[in-house]
Order: sequence, then structure tokens, then C-alpha cells
Amino acid sequence: MGGRRNGVSPEPPSAFTPFRYPAFRAIWIANLASNMGSMIQSVAAAWLMTELTSSHLLIALVAASTTIPVMLLGIFAGAIADNFDRRRVMLAAQTGMLIVSAALTLTTYMDAITPLTLLFFTLAVGCGTALNGPAWQASVRLQVGPRDLPQAIALNTIAFNLARSVGPALGGMLVAIVGTAAAFGLNALSYVALIVVLLRWHPETAPPRRTPMLTAIAAGISFCAHSNPVRRVLIRGFAFGFGAAGFQALLPSLVRDRLHGTEIVYGLCLAAFGAGSIFAALWVGSSRRRWGSDRVVTTASLIFAAAMLPVAVATGLPALMIAAFVAGGAWVSTLTTLNVAMQLRSPEEILGRCLSIYQAVTFGAMALGAYTLGLVADLSSLPAAILGSAGWLLLSALVLRFVAPMPRRDEGRLLP
Repeated sequence: MGGRRNGVSPEPPSAFTPFRYPAFRAIWIANLASNMGSMIQSVAAAWLMTELTSSHLLIALVAASTTIPVMLLGIFAGAIADNFDRRRVMLAAQTGMLIVSAALTLTTYMDAITPLTLLFFTLAVGCGTALNGPAWQASVRLQVGPRDLPQAIALNTIAFNLARSVGPALGGMLVAIVGTAAAFGLNALSYVALIVVLLRWHPETAPPRRTPMLTAIAAGISFCAHSNPVRRVLIRGFAFGFGAAGFQALLPSLVRDRLHGTEIVYGLCLAAFGAGSIFAALWVGSSRRRWGSDRVVTTASLIFAAAMLPVAVATGLPALMIAAFVAGGAWVSTLTTLNVAMQLRSPEEILGRCLSIYQAVTFGAMALGAYTLGLVADLSSLPAAILGSAGWLLLSALVLRFVAPMPRRDEGRLLP
């Protein structure tokens, strides 16, 4: 496959322009298959935990366990992404996740799974995600031209949320028909396509300039700490991640305890969330250009908070699915806008470290939020935890619009 530009002539950017790059197109399709498998596994793991324990906290920790490693290891992963060939880093991460998912499949098939071993395996997959994330995000610049980068990020978001739409429903049906072990096994196989594509991709890049790990990490932290626009993006990411994490972390408990539903109902709710994400991803770019990043992030946070109100009192599937659809749209509008803002303001030589810090802050907030709200649900009730997340999002969105506004269009921008 080709390098950065692949002979594509400049033209006005559109939502689908990045598909003209063969490297981006092949990786996007393979990544869609991998994301589909990951969503199937996440549904199976979350529902399996509801069968292994009645604790809301342990159920919420299934979601948190995939993001905790991003918080703890993400900065080191960013330094690795900048010090080594990013393609090889992704290959190592994908291979590791394949091995872990295969081990999870075998353990579940042998009926040897327990709540703690399940959390161990989901944590191990989260470690692979933490290693893969910065290298993956930074490699997008190698797949498309600079002016197509925002559209490429949006399309990658669509791939993730397309998988989020189809994967959960498929995962719920697989669990109901053939069991969780088969769902875990299908995810293990899904890594193969992306590994093959990465093995065939040879982008034209200069050898990375290696620096000692701690020195490299310090350089990334120093830039993010001293860049006022980047610092405000990180604050907004933390605030949104903490509050928004409650919905997905507590959804299995909501379906089980409030709707008395099955794994299929849980999958349908996640599918509605993913469908809302796809719908929003198609227009978030034009909305950002028209109204600006700050208005998009603030409005989306308020919409997510409003969607939590019917979730807190829902006793029927239609209301919960509608709320999930709205929340999915607000989720992707916020995170896509934050990601684009971070990429456009990060220097190429420390891009992996900057993105890893962003992911550590945002996903760390999600892990912390999932734990906190799961604890609130155990100590009080599920509605109280959901309403608490809504209150946090409402308050933070209104306050941070003045305390930490998103960067203006050209403020701190490093890419054309």
C-alpha cells in the first residue's frame, strides 16, 4: 500500500474523501471487522458478569476494566508510539489482544470463569487497547493528507459506532443461541483481518527519533501542560468522560433489574446507542465548522444529560432505546470534536504522547466515573446513580463553557 498521499489530487474536503486513499480504505474495513468483534465480546462479558454476580459495582467494573489500563498505561504507550514504528506497535497490540481473547474463550468454554478472572481478562484486553490507541490515532496522518484528517477521524468514529450498532445486537443473539464462549471466540478471530492488513501496509515514514522513555513522557506532559488550548481540551474530556460513563457501565444492571430483560434486550439498547452515534457522526463535522467546537461540545453534553432523565425512570424498552439513541449521538459529537481539536494542535514529533495523554485523561475519567456511579448504585439505587451522572454533565457543561472553553478555530492550530 502507498504512503501518505497515494497520488490523490487536492479537492474540497467531503465526509467520504478519505476513502480515496487505498491504505485508509483497507485499514478502515479491517478495523470495522475488529471493532465488531470487540463489541460482541464486550456485550458477552458484561452479560456474563450479570450471571456471575448481583453486585452493581462488579458489573460496572467490566466497562471500567477496559478503560483503566488506558489511564494507567496510556502515557507510556504514547512514548512507545513516538519512539518506535507505529505500524509494528499496532501489530504487537493486536496480536496480544488476539491471544488474550483466545484464552478467555477457552476458560469460558471450560466453565472455569469467575468474576475476578473475567475482570482479569477484560483488563488484559484493555492493556492491549492502551498500547494500540496512541499508535492507531497517530497513524491516521500516514493514511490521508493533512486537509482530510478531520474527515478521516470522523469516518473512523463511524466505523467504531457502526460496529456499536450491529455488534451488540449480534452479540446478544450469539450469547442467547450458542453461549458466551462462542462470542468470545468470534472476537478472537476478528483480530486476524486487521493483523493481515497491517502486515501488508508499508507507509513512507522517517525513522522515529528515539529518546529515553521518561524524557519522552516528560516532553509530552510539558507540552500539554503549557499549551492553554490543549489543556482546555483535556479538562473538557475529563468532565464529559466522568459523567457519560455511567450509562454504559450501568446499562446491564438497568436491563436486568428494571426491564427484567435478556442479553438480546441489552444488545438492542447498545445497538440504539450505536445508531445514534452513526447519525451524529455524519453531520458533526459540518456542525463544528458552522457553530464552532465549544458550542458543539456544550450542547452535546447537555443533550446527553437530558437523555439520562428518562433512563433513570424507564421501565420499558422503547423509552430506553430512544434515550440510548439520543445519548449515542451526543457521545460521538463530543468525543469526535475533542479528538479533532487535540490532533490539530499536537506537533507530529510528539503526537503519540499528546494523544495518549488525551486518552488517559478521558478514558481514565470514564473508568473513575463507572466505578463511582456503580458504587452509588450499590449504596443507593440505580436511578440515583443515573441522575447523578446527569447532574454532573449539566453542571460541568455550563461551568466549563466559561472556565475552560474549547479552543477557537485557529487558536493553537498546528495543521493547515
